[in-house]
Amino acid sequence: MNNHISDNTKAILLLTAPLLVGKGKADVNPLTLTEYNKLARYLADSGNEPADLLTRNWEELLAEWQSGFETKRIGSLRERGFLLSQAFNNWQERAIWVVSRADDEYPQRLKERLGANAPTVLYGCGNRELLENGGLAVVGSRNTSEELLEYTESIGRLAARAGCAIISGGAKGVDQAAMHGALIAGGTVAGVLINDLYRESVNREHRDALMEDQLVLVSQYDPKAGFNAGHAMQRNKLIYALADAGLVIDSAHNEGGTWAGAVEQLDKLRLVPVYTRSEGEIGAGLEGLRRKGASPWPNPETPGEFREALAGKQLNTQSDFLLDDDIALELDKSDTVRHVSPLLSVVPPASLETPAETIFAMVEELIGGMNSPVTESEVAELLQIEKKQATAWLNRLVQEGKYQKKNRPSRYVRFPMPVV
Repeated sequence: MNNHISDNTKAILLLTAPLLVGKGKADVNPLTLTEYNKLARYLADSGNEPADLLTRNWEELLAEWQSGFETKRIGSLRERGFLLSQAFNNWQERAIWVVSRADDEYPQRLKERLGANAPTVLYGCGNRELLENGGLAVVGSRNTSEELLEYTESIGRLAARAGCAIISGGAKGVDQAAMHGALIAGGTVAGVLINDLYRESVNREHRDALMEDQLVLVSQYDPKAGFNAGHAMQRNKLIYALADAGLVIDSAHNEGGTWAGAVEQLDKLRLVPVYTRSEGEIGAGLEGLRRKGASPWPNPETPGEFREALAGKQLNTQSDFLLDDDIALELDKSDTVRHVSPLLSVVPPASLETPAETIFAMVEELIGGMNSPVTESEVAELLQIEKKQATAWLNRLVQEGKYQKKNRPSRYVRFPMPVV
């Protein structure tokens, strides 16, 4: 473990982390993600960073800050230095590292894909470089048949042969089966935990894989945090965000964390293509996910076929933005764009995205080349489209955390992910 944490990370831990050491209850509630994001944005806009709140003139820095929570609370949180030292010593004993969004070591995939929804802090054990490698997210039930567990292990083994990582949640059942299959075949695994990182970091089953850089265990929650159903729901975002594609082995219908996480990807986040198991008996849960746009897993048999599936050739074609009739596409049999309206005459990204996502990527690049802030009318004029289409695209950029909408007058300000 790196024995040093940056001053920015110290400040962020003091402000946002529970710093669980004993069984006592915290005297003051840490900032929520939403609260911290407001503070981080204020600091960035005023040319400061979290570490500046550790200085003597920290109150002066917040003199013009108007928020829904008191400056006094910030003062109480920043005074937890001794508690942070105790917690940090505990983490060191278990080789647990910690990074914040202010650190270069923080996974870029999470920053780029989750934006301001990326956890402020990540705790982990093992080779954190594995968090940047992508791979296949495998999710499913804790309680499933031996047959499905064996099937899931075979997915992990094939992933290892293909040189692709497995990303999963570390829970009993499907998660552990996929991870075990990959590790015994010499592959790499990223386990995203919701609790007990402190205990799992010294689990004998993980020891060899951690030491040989095959495994990284990571959590956005304090290493000593207990199980929390709400944490389980939030964990799903990280699993998919770290992956290149997701595979749902089994799921209840319209209930449970596996269902909720997959639906969130299909209906809202759309970070990666989502597959569902297509072999054996398919229950109502998997059928429901297919109706929402998930693709059947192509059951690759060779490493090459596995890599093709991971590349996402069967993508969800749903779109959450409008297309004007003026924007016409001609597609050949390989689903590559042969012609795009001249108003989008930029080089498409070299990826296997859906046509709709390819167009949106081009639009985002063009809007990004405009001076910020921009208005719907300016975007509509640049792209030669209807204003309602410009509004739809700009609203999507807002939802993805890339722009912020300002009112009176209505305009959109480029909203880069703060490094604080």
